[in-house]
Amino acid sequence: MKPPTPPARSAGTNSVKPGLTRPLTSEEPRRAQRVLLRVPFRLTLAGKKQPLEGSTHTVSASGALVVLPEALQQGTKLTIENAFTQKKIEAHVSRPPQFSPDGSLVPVEFSAPAPNFWNVFFPPVVN
Repeated sequence: MKPPTPPARSAGTNSVKPGLTRPLTSEEPRRAQRVLLRVPFRLTLAGKKQPLEGSTHTVSASGALVVLPEALQQGTKLTIENAFTQKKIEAHVSRPPQFSPDGSLVPVEFSAPAPNFWNVFFPPVVN
C-alpha cells in the first residue's frame, strides 16, 4: 500500500525570502564554518562617535553576518565589540548588504581570523 501524499504547502508558509537568497560566489565552498548565533554587539565606524548596536545572525572564526537597522557600504572599515566579553576587533564590510524584515544583513570580515572572538569553539576545517 502506498503511503498518503502530504498536503501541498501554501507559498507563504515556508517560502524563500528573496532578500536572503544570493547566487553562489567564487568564495564557495566556505572558508570557515558558520554558526547561527545571536550575540549583541556595538560597531564603531571611522569618523563617527555614536556606535551602532545590533546582533549577529551568523558567526564564524573570520567574521559574521550582522543585523543592523541601516545598511553599510561594502569596504566600510569598523571596529566590532562583543557586548558579552567586551573584546574588540578591527573588521570591514566584505560584501553589499542584504535586506530582511529584521533589518540590513551586513557581512563583516575580521582583519585577521579570530576563532575565540565569539566565545564559540570552531572545529578545524578539513578539506
